[in-house]
Amino acid sequence: MARPWRIAIIGGGITGLAAAVRLRDAAPAGTEITVYEGSSALGGKLRTGELAGRRVEFGAESFLMRDPAGGESAAVALARRLGLAEQIVHPTVGQAALAVDGELRPVPGGTLVGVPGDLEKVAAVAAPAADADRDAGRPLLGADQDVAVGALVRARLGDQVVDRLVDPMLGGVYAGRADDLSLATTMPALARAARVEHTLVGAVRAAQAAAPRTPGAPVFGTLAGGLSTLVEAAARAGGATIRTGATVRELTPTGGGWRLTVGPTRDPELVEADAVLLAVPARPAARLLADAAPAVAAGIGGLDYASVALVTLALPAPRLPRLSGFLVPATAGLLIKASTFFTTKWGHLTQPDGLALVRASVGRYGEETALQLADDDLLAAVHKELSGVLGVPLPAPLAGHVQRWGGALPQYAPGHLDRVAAARAALRAAHPTLVLAGAGYDGVGIPVCVRSGATAADEIIEALGGSGR
Repeated sequence: MARPWRIAIIGGGITGLAAAVRLRDAAPAGTEITVYEGSSALGGKLRTGELAGRRVEFGAESFLMRDPAGGESAAVALARRLGLAEQIVHPTVGQAALAVDGELRPVPGGTLVGVPGDLEKVAAVAAPAADADRDAGRPLLGADQDVAVGALVRARLGDQVVDRLVDPMLGGVYAGRADDLSLATTMPALARAARVEHTLVGAVRAAQAAAPRTPGAPVFGTLAGGLSTLVEAAARAGGATIRTGATVRELTPTGGGWRLTVGPTRDPELVEADAVLLAVPARPAARLLADAAPAVAAGIGGLDYASVALVTLALPAPRLPRLSGFLVPATAGLLIKASTFFTTKWGHLTQPDGLALVRASVGRYGEETALQLADDDLLAAVHKELSGVLGVPLPAPLAGHVQRWGGALPQYAPGHLDRVAAARAALRAAHPTLVLAGAGYDGVGIPVCVRSGATAADEIIEALGGSGR
């Protein structure tokens, strides 16, 4: 009788846990799955906590409901698989604002991550250089070309559209700058359209037409019980042996698989596995690959990350606008780059006592000085800036929380997708039972990470000879 497969998943974030669920569903019965997580808790950037007796997210807040092709997203599919579909709730207030010229102005409709498909709709926020977006008789981009988002948009629509619209929207997601981030990675639909269309406005419209939204259909969702319930349910359904506080320090190929060196250097544990799924950020992955696949390690190890702090305040009955939150352009000179009014945005969090949970995101790529402030100083600075943006003094908070996420958000430079494709091709050729998954390669967001983990699990099953089911 053949010995059961032994599969090691390094990284216990939602990517690794989604991979474990996929392996449990599709790999041969009896497959031994072990998840190694270096920290004390599973979930990565998904962390539900409590503040002033209320449940609140200290990490990722929500997930997209649909995938780029129009079907349900991988996060929704996973929630359904885990029996959590009935817990999905949606924002009750969807309108966000931009902090521009000392006031909050509604984020205009008809844009794609801030890039307008209708110049008139953005006029209240930014003045597009409309005469620059001319049809030169050829597509905006070559067939395989990738550029920085900012470079393309500045050339076609001017600086204000980038600085007041695109940059704050990208900053809210990636904590990065439009002038540094890859178009093909952060806006793949627009990149595809730009390889056909002759104007940027035309490319935006084409990208929107290719993925139409059903009027009234919710864009985002979360779980009423908090996103940590997704983590806990995935850990149960994957049926893996969970090893928290277990740092994998070395990864060595053997004749029939892999040897993992786990734990402290003075007392290491050696573990054998038939296949390994690396679901950790690019830099620790590169360190583990340094000996087995040095070229791959060099290719992925250069990916940089931004650090952020999420500062949450529990405020007694403040006067808040009827908005989901607001974004702040980098040119405004504030520590805050975005804020979410949790108890306004999410109706299921609203309570009769009027207590409001307001969260602000601090820290942009290359501007992490603010993150060196002590927690109390950061809480005070955020409270002051929120009052300034809202134009009213906010009441003193009943409680506050600072969640620091060091190296949390990948910064995808132009050419990122090609570098990742080359790294994966090299691994498939030399080490088919070693795969990469996660935000560092495929993009941010819960659905992307879930899909990345499931795809990597399928690759491992194929490399080991199929499911046998």
